[in-house]
Amino acid sequence: MHINIFGASGSGVTTLGNALAEKLGYPYFDSDHYFWEKSDPPFTVRRDAEKRNSMINEAIAGLDNWIVGGSVINWNNNWQFDLSVFLYIPQDVRLQRLKDRELERYGDIIHTDRERNRLYHEFIDWARGYDELITNSRSLYSHRNWIKNLKTQVLVIEGDTSVEERVGPVMRKIEELEGNPNKRI
Repeated sequence: MHINIFGASGSGVTTLGNALAEKLGYPYFDSDHYFWEKSDPPFTVRRDAEKRNSMINEAIAGLDNWIVGGSVINWNNNWQFDLSVFLYIPQDVRLQRLKDRELERYGDIIHTDRERNRLYHEFIDWARGYDELITNSRSLYSHRNWIKNLKTQVLVIEGDTSVEERVGPVMRKIEELEGNPNKRI
């Protein structure tokens, strides 16, 4: 089973991916690990697309089951997903999650250091744009267009739900697919 979980930053993709990986015993691959070079401050240096794709393809090569978390819609990787899971939560909830996460990860430096504060505000502004932008970059618009064109099963989970409330529908969808892999929604 090849699963992709995607949504806006702060929608719970990594949390759900890790929960499913533990429950299913599948390896979880976070797209951020491949998209970004290690840097200080983190998440500021993009990895070359060819290198990124090579790294993740090498990691999943030969695996029967895996979960890729993140918005990989523009990676041109020709993956064949058995199931795509799209997570959407209201913008205000998502932005508060991101603000809380950034403070937890990095501490007060995001407020006290001029450069880190600038990067923090750029990130939050970028994340806010998810619901508003009409582009092919990471946005609600691009995700909805991608969903329309997927030839795979798509499960949409909307709302500020718990991890358990998300794992349940995904597990039921997996069971359904394993019982009839040719069935399409």
